[in-house]
Amino acid sequence: MTDVIEGDLLIRDCEVAIVVARWNDMITSRLLAGAIDTFKRHGLSEDNITVVHVPGSFEIPLAAQELAAKEKFVGVCCLGAVIQGETSHHEYINQPAAASLMQIGLKYHKPVTFGVLTCGNMDQAIDRAGGKAGNKGHEAALALIEMVNVLKKLS
Repeated sequence: MTDVIEGDLLIRDCEVAIVVARWNDMITSRLLAGAIDTFKRHGLSEDNITVVHVPGSFEIPLAAQELAAKEKFVGVCCLGAVIQGETSHHEYINQPAAASLMQIGLKYHKPVTFGVLTCGNMDQAIDRAGGKAGNKGHEAALALIEMVNVLKKLS
């Protein structure tokens, strides 16, 4: 018989951190609300959630690394919104931020989820922050919960 390992979507008796960018706060505040609501709906007390605000998505990896290094947190949920403008500035943030967050998770053996929107315009961001495309903060929190449980089963 095939051995299948899956993480469930309940999380209790542990602490998580959320790093959220202030830049594009109209969007990131919605992502944050979605993530907190998801953690609570899946069993985590709000007292077990630490929220760290940083200036923008470029600064998320440094804060995430400091949090991941702490034993008290089982994972870090990262939230931001980089919206393409008239220049290529977004290209210098999106890929390096994603790669950095992946490396932090690998280094500390903890889930570091990528809830950073990389949108072409504000309408796309609104759609992904609780609009018709759902809430990516919710999805990043769910991914963290599932990965915490998968890692528990693998160790």
